[in-house]
Amino acid sequence: MKHEGERSMTRKNRVTVRVWGDFACFTRPEMKVERVSYPIMTPSAARGILEAIFWEPQMCYLIDQIAVIKKGNWLSFRRNEVSSVISINEAKSWMQGTRPVKFVEAGGGASDAAQRNMLALADVEYLITAEVCLTRRANPPRDNLGKYLSEIERRAKRGKCFHRPALGCREFAADFDWVDSRDVGNHRLADWAHDELGLILYDVFDDELRRSASDENPHVRPQASFFRATVKDAVMQCHPTSVADRIVRSQV
Repeated sequence: MKHEGERSMTRKNRVTVRVWGDFACFTRPEMKVERVSYPIMTPSAARGILEAIFWEPQMCYLIDQIAVIKKGNWLSFRRNEVSSVISINEAKSWMQGTRPVKFVEAGGGASDAAQRNMLALADVEYLITAEVCLTRRANPPRDNLGKYLSEIERRAKRGKCFHRPALGCREFAADFDWVDSRDVGNHRLADWAHDELGLILYDVFDDELRRSASDENPHVRPQASFFRATVKDAVMQCHPTSVADRIVRSQV
């Protein structure tokens, strides 16, 4: 059990970002063909948004909690998806001129397109709070939490990102803004008193393996994990230490 001083010290390593968008789809992996969203953002999607804003191999994010400002409304529609895949070897052969270029045909009635239904969320808004940690690839004092916390804040305030963050699916772009720690409690959250959501996707990479990755062994093998999610007063707690007893890891 941590002492009060240790808890307050750890609390300083938290960052909070507000994200919102017109549409979101945090896809349930058990749905094989049709895309069906979870009713709330997953910790994996939250991590992806923060890493789109700023990430380096010397640090990583542990999602602490996801607060819901707007739950969103369910929206069902049909869209065209591309069913074919272009391999790297095919692309190289096209560049070398050894094979003719084969275009991927998308759109209604095209040979490479498939129409699928999607059950998504419309008009959502969240507060993502995460702990910033150093990995084994960090080289103190050059790599330190103060530097990374300042960089995350600077980029979030200016709207900078490595690539556009997305709300589950790449085509559902997310807007984002920095939230000061003193202003986190000033946001009015959604009317969501209590809900047991059952098993939802936690992450596709183990948090311990992400932190222990080194220069000698930088690759982290994907391993899906799920956890029994609970929403209380529009907040889903999901820090690894607080939900460790509710996490179920895939054996595949």
